[in-house]
Amino acid sequence: MHLSHALTHRGTVREINEDAFLELPHLGIWVVADGMGGHAAGDVASQLVIDGIQQAVEHLKPENITLDMLKQSLLKSNHALQQMSEQELEGKVAGSTVVVLWIYQDSYHLLWVGDSRIYLLRDQQMNQVTKDHSQVNDMVDEGLLLPEEAESHPLANVITRAVGVDNTLDIDHRTDKVKVGDVFLLCSDGLNKELNDIEIERTIKSGNIIDSGLALLHASLVRNARDNVTCILVKNTQVNKSLVDDNDKTIPVFTY
Repeated sequence: MHLSHALTHRGTVREINEDAFLELPHLGIWVVADGMGGHAAGDVASQLVIDGIQQAVEHLKPENITLDMLKQSLLKSNHALQQMSEQELEGKVAGSTVVVLWIYQDSYHLLWVGDSRIYLLRDQQMNQVTKDHSQVNDMVDEGLLLPEEAESHPLANVITRAVGVDNTLDIDHRTDKVKVGDVFLLCSDGLNKELNDIEIERTIKSGNIIDSGLALLHASLVRNARDNVTCILVKNTQVNKSLVDDNDKTIPVFTY
């Protein structure tokens, strides 16, 4: 059984919300996509990625879903965005980052492109389980930049991969065992631009997934949320539905 809670907000600066998300707990699938700011049709791009995954899996039973199926959906979205760029946008780029979490039986699977993130809180310790496809992250890997300098660097907004940008799409993936009590956070970079990992971890530890999600969004808005902010919290539990605390059930998302 998986509990989840999703929230999205356009922030205090952007006129539209270019983030999109998918929440399918009955299939064990959650997705966050972030349309590329400053490019054409970022909101259309992110929603196209989300719709592609939903259409690929919504008619299936959990046991019929495969990792390759999810990858193929992203590849199809990449091709569709390339066509849209050529035929409707006069060659202007329409792109999106994406992070996908799929939990099935005793394993979790991650797919990602770009700098949206997935964190895992396990045994009261949080770690980022995706790796940003960004210019500053490459510089950190090459020893040219310290990790603590990355967020404030002038190139912090430059990503090196996105759905829809190139003819070929390089998708990273990770598979590992899932444990009862694991809490995953999927988020667009609008969240981690405003809150550092220590603050995020402290907030997730402080309450159930609904309280934690609301607190994360509130904290980012208090700091003027320069970008759109989207987060999904997913808790893996084997507790019987009838025994679940009413305060920790999935509730509808709200948007502004």
